[in-house]
Amino acid sequence: MKLSILDQAPISANQTAKEALEQSVLLAQAGERMGYTRYWIAEHHDMTGLACPAPEVMLPYIGAMTNKIRIGSGAVLLPHYKPYKVAEIYNMLSTLFPGRIDIGIGRAPGGSAEVTSALSDNFLQNVWKMPESLRDLLHFINNDHEEDSDFAKISASPLPEVRPEQWLLGTSKKSALLAAEYGMAYAFGLFMSEKDAAEILESYYESFKPGSNNVPQSILTVSAICADTTEQAEEIALSSLIWNIQRGNSEGQSGLPSIEDAKLYKLSHTEHEAVETMKKKMIIGDSRQVKHKLLELQKQYNTDEIMIVTNTYLAKDRIRSYELIAEGLL
Repeated sequence: MKLSILDQAPISANQTAKEALEQSVLLAQAGERMGYTRYWIAEHHDMTGLACPAPEVMLPYIGAMTNKIRIGSGAVLLPHYKPYKVAEIYNMLSTLFPGRIDIGIGRAPGGSAEVTSALSDNFLQNVWKMPESLRDLLHFINNDHEEDSDFAKISASPLPEVRPEQWLLGTSKKSALLAAEYGMAYAFGLFMSEKDAAEILESYYESFKPGSNNVPQSILTVSAICADTTEQAEEIALSSLIWNIQRGNSEGQSGLPSIEDAKLYKLSHTEHEAVETMKKKMIIGDSRQVKHKLLELQKQYNTDEIMIVTNTYLAKDRIRSYELIAEGLL
C-alpha cells in the first residue's frame, strides 16, 4: 500500500504559528524517513488554529529540507487565482525539485465569506468557470495550448524537465467526473464528505479518459490517530474532536487544546452528538486496529493510495501516529 500525508498545519494552544509551521517541516522529514510517498500541505485562509494560507511559500522551504518525498498542495484553491500564475509557480517548483512536485487543485473557498471577498472578485462565478480554468491550467502545465488559443504564443516558464503531477481534489461525483474527463489523478476527501465514496470513485474509474494521466489514479484521504494503545489514541483524539467543536462556536480558541483541557470541556447534547458523528469518520486505535481499517478501506474503495491527516496537541504524538502506521503497512 502507498501511504501519504496531508498536513493542515494545525496550531496547538501552546504554539505560535511559526512553531506550527516548523513542525510541518519536521513532519515532512519524518514522513520521508518512514517511507511515505508524498506530503501535501493544505491551503486555509484566516481559519482558527490553521497556520498555512500559502502552500506555495511552504513547499520550497520543505523541498530544500527533504530529499526524495513528493511534495505538493492539497489544494490550490483555483477559483481565487489565475491559471497562468499557478502554472508558473508549480513549474518553477518542478524546476527546482524535479520529479517531486504535485499540484493538487480544489475549488473550495478555504475560509469565510469575508475572506473570500478579500481574496478574489466574483468567486462564485469563478467556481462555475472551474472546468474552463482547470483546462487552461493543464494546458499551461503541459505546454500544449491549441494553435488557435489566445495563449498559444506564451508559456508558463520556466518549463521543467519533469512536469508537476496533476491531481484534482474533491468530495463529490461532480469533481470525480471532471477529473475523469480531463484524465487527471483524483484525490477523494473521505474525512470531510458524507457522500458515497465507493460510488464516486467507481464513476471516476469508469468515466476516465486518458489525458494528463494515461491510466486512472486515486487517493483516499482519511483522518486517523494511532497510538501505542487504543486508550492513548482515544485520549489524543479528544483534543482534535473538541477543537473542531470549539472552532464552530463563540468559545473558539486559537488552537488545539491539551488533553487535560479537552477533558474539562462541557459538551452540550448537540455537541456530544457532533463529536460522536466525527468519531465515526475518524480511524482511532492502536497500530493493529488502524492497519486493519486502512487495508479494509483500500479494498472497499479500490484505491491506489491512502493519504492520512492527523491533528494532535503534541507534535510528538502526531509523529508517533504516522510512525506506527508506517511500521504496520510500509
